[in-house]
Amino acid sequence: MINTAKMHAHNIYVFLFDGFSDWEIAYLTPELYKSDKANVYTFTVDRMAITSGGGLKISPHVSIEQINSQEVSMLVLPGGTVWEEKKPTGIDHLLEEIHVNGKTIAAICGATTFLAEKGYLDDIKHTSNALPYLKQFAPAYKGSRNYISDLAVTDRNIITANGIAPIEFAREVFKKVALISEEGIEQWYQLFKNGVWSD
Repeated sequence: MINTAKMHAHNIYVFLFDGFSDWEIAYLTPELYKSDKANVYTFTVDRMAITSGGGLKISPHVSIEQINSQEVSMLVLPGGTVWEEKKPTGIDHLLEEIHVNGKTIAAICGATTFLAEKGYLDDIKHTSNALPYLKQFAPAYKGSRNYISDLAVTDRNIITANGIAPIEFAREVFKKVALISEEGIEQWYQLFKNGVWSD
């Protein structure tokens, strides 16, 4: 699965499922895709095509069984009602392997409830749509003391973001993989967030 044109790039896998919130990764994936520092792979549980929450029909690159967790640099989990409805996602084992390997997990909106329910957020700083939201949809969650009311938070190898913060979410991912310089990332952020470009 490694793209030989980008042998030393970060391998970033994006989990897709029917109804996923495509707008939450809309700022993230284009910048990663065009960069020499990232290989972007989309995957579903069974490699079947899915339809996003915005009505986009998408054929993923691979199925979950085709992923070698040792090759994953980052796992991106977009939001969607599947998380709140606690429908089986089939990614538990892959998620645990990536976490144990010390690789990055980036979750936005509803996907944060999945991490919370599984205990990944108990001992790190994190955010979500709101603390009551996490408690409602993740009954096993025990990390409220570490909750930060911010648009996006990175602690160790986990990135979490509010569903209204796709730009902040992308910025945290860019920082984590050092996609461009810190100054360049800030210029990008100001452009897309505030419509301001500075040389």
